[in-house]
Amino acid sequence: MIPPTLSYSLRRMLDATGKSRGSRRINWINVSTVLSAAILISAEVFGAAFAGGWAFGNLFNLGEYGTYILQVLFFPLGIAVMVAFIRAAMRVEPFTTPN
Repeated sequence: MIPPTLSYSLRRMLDATGKSRGSRRINWINVSTVLSAAILISAEVFGAAFAGGWAFGNLFNLGEYGTYILQVLFFPLGIAVMVAFIRAAMRVEPFTTPN
């Protein structure tokens, strides 16, 4: 016996006019694709932020604490890159599909 597909129905949402937009289901394949890509890319982005802080700290002879400060400053930049990536990925691979 083949098990039923893994799905979850969201409750009906209303549009700006107050009408129902219909039922929607979570597309788990798209969610897992975006999540997997986000894990891979976040490792690269935060590794680059760490390495960039180390490289600039040593290039300008900022010392140990200067290097740590640069790494801390580059970390929010990595977060911004990841937020932008996930938002763009959600437009390409929508998390919900109409029933």
